[in-house]
Amino acid sequence: MTQVDFHFNAPDKWLYLSRLLRKANAQGKRVGVWGESAKIQRLNQDLWQLGPTDFVPHCWISEAPECVDRSTVVMAEDWVQLRSLQGLDVYLNLNHSVPHDLNQVPRLIEVVGPDDEDKASARQRWKHYTQLGFQINRYDLASRGPV
Repeated sequence: MTQVDFHFNAPDKWLYLSRLLRKANAQGKRVGVWGESAKIQRLNQDLWQLGPTDFVPHCWISEAPECVDRSTVVMAEDWVQLRSLQGLDVYLNLNHSVPHDLNQVPRLIEVVGPDDEDKASARQRWKHYTQLGFQINRYDLASRGPV
């Protein structure tokens, strides 16, 4: 069964996403990131802004197979293409929509920032995941320190 983790109230969503991916990399997890081109470009730039000792190997799924194989974070606009990649432990959804065909997806992470549009779409995704019977975990970042 798919586990969905909602991280709510991220004061700086993009900084939080970068730190979350840094943490996953340190734990040896491979993450598939699904999002629109502009969002992935933003995340790509933010990952390059981490400290020099915090490098997170990442690439677009369309890059050379050797790069994809060596990267702990693989980013894609196409969910079907991302799902076809073997060896991913976790998926991160940057879209306001729900990915289809979540069979065999062990874990999906949703990070929700402070803006109203982000919160409203997160509520819709939560409802959809609940209807599918997925295990949902809620993490309120307003009461926690940085990742």
